[in-house]
Amino acid sequence: MSNVDSNFLSSSGRQLLVRRSFLSQTGTSLGAIALASLLQKDGLLAGRKPDIDSAHPHASRKSHFPAKAKNVLVIFCAGACSQLETFDYKPELIKRDGTPLEGGPAVTFQGPAGNLARPQYKFRPYGETGKMVSDMVPNLGSLVDDIAFVHTLTSKSNTHGPAENFLSTGFVLDGFPSMGAWITYALGTESQDLPAFVSIPDPRGVPQASVNNWGPGFLPAVFQGTPFSASSPIRNLSAPAQFAGEKDLAARELLRLINREHLKRHPGDSTLAARIASYELAARMQLSVPKISDLSTETPATLSAYGVDSQNKIKSGYAKNCILARRLIENGVRFVQLFNGAYASGGKLNWDGHSNLKEQYDIHGEIMDQPSAALFKDLKQRGLLEETLVVWCTEFGRMPMFQKGAKGRDHNPFGFTAWLGGAGIKPGVSYGMTDELGFKAVEDVSSVHDLNATILHLLGLDHEQLTFRHNGLDRRLTDVHGHVINKILT
Repeated sequence: MSNVDSNFLSSSGRQLLVRRSFLSQTGTSLGAIALASLLQKDGLLAGRKPDIDSAHPHASRKSHFPAKAKNVLVIFCAGACSQLETFDYKPELIKRDGTPLEGGPAVTFQGPAGNLARPQYKFRPYGETGKMVSDMVPNLGSLVDDIAFVHTLTSKSNTHGPAENFLSTGFVLDGFPSMGAWITYALGTESQDLPAFVSIPDPRGVPQASVNNWGPGFLPAVFQGTPFSASSPIRNLSAPAQFAGEKDLAARELLRLINREHLKRHPGDSTLAARIASYELAARMQLSVPKISDLSTETPATLSAYGVDSQNKIKSGYAKNCILARRLIENGVRFVQLFNGAYASGGKLNWDGHSNLKEQYDIHGEIMDQPSAALFKDLKQRGLLEETLVVWCTEFGRMPMFQKGAKGRDHNPFGFTAWLGGAGIKPGVSYGMTDELGFKAVEDVSSVHDLNATILHLLGLDHEQLTFRHNGLDRRLTDVHGHVINKILT
């Protein structure tokens, strides 16, 4: 130690050159290492990584603390569904219909702002709570005593793609893991014959941010969502006719044996183990997915309740997707993402009501309302809501004024609505408040990070502990933000 030039050391470093100080601080450090080991073992160390077996990456894993929900179903209305035409009742907006918004923005996202415009549908009270809900969604209105509304969500973007990214991944930029990927990374799944995370696109197509909504980002690719719907099954799942039967099963068994023997000779190769696990899941899905996608086993009463018998082919297709979502939850899929609306300019295929909102929403409301409400009621009737969290959301809201020269509303990230129901949710409550015109959140202002932190909390996950090291940073779904919305929890 005497050969070390102490001029280049800090004061702490120079202290370590003294034998007594060195031994003293070393003893303290060993104690700290032992403490960290115990905390890690007991799951009390912040930022701990899930214990993932690469050979079984989707195996069910323990949460940070006891969970109230086992599964999550997200109903995502793409295109920014208006809070003012659905769940955020504003009598003052009715009174001031046709007048300018004093002190309001002269220009919004797409151009000059016009006058204030009353809700395009009548509102009426529902349930014992008397919650005011629009006539556009009467079936969802019947659920008010079972769900909790959050009226004060805010977004970091007023552009569809980045806002969808923000809602699904916690970041407006591309390249970050989706919520479903984070959750399956943390918890795995209880179903070993189906994907842990399924994304169901709308019959009209995919949302604007497309695969970002169910992508793995920088998490291992095995945790990405699997997209398929009632009308668009998983591609290349069925074996060619010449490979069917007992010979095919025998070949699979032989291949499984060869893979396992090869893995034994390369026990440290996690990539190989993950690939084998992926192929084996695909083989099991050849049997499980066609069965779960076969709606012929549903009763006529159930099909009618969802609206499968509708003459509107898009509504019928969305209703089938809703039944598929229930069947996936019923069979233990951890995270199901159900889209209503697809990417298209002008709002013809989604909720982006710029030009003629009433005309567009007459179409979209009819498609979304009955099947979505039937899905929630069916989950409740089957007892699945006791362990399933249902979330209805959209990427941002709409302005209280019409756009100049049009009969539609522009993008509004300053205050919009989501609702939650099921496991761990206090029923029949409304959290937060926008101003008297529904323009900005003013009471109990919330963010998308708060919503995501709450979802993770109900799954028994601390959003500050669920991290992944990427490019030298411990990344998480909620970035460096987020608070659990405790007032809506039981």
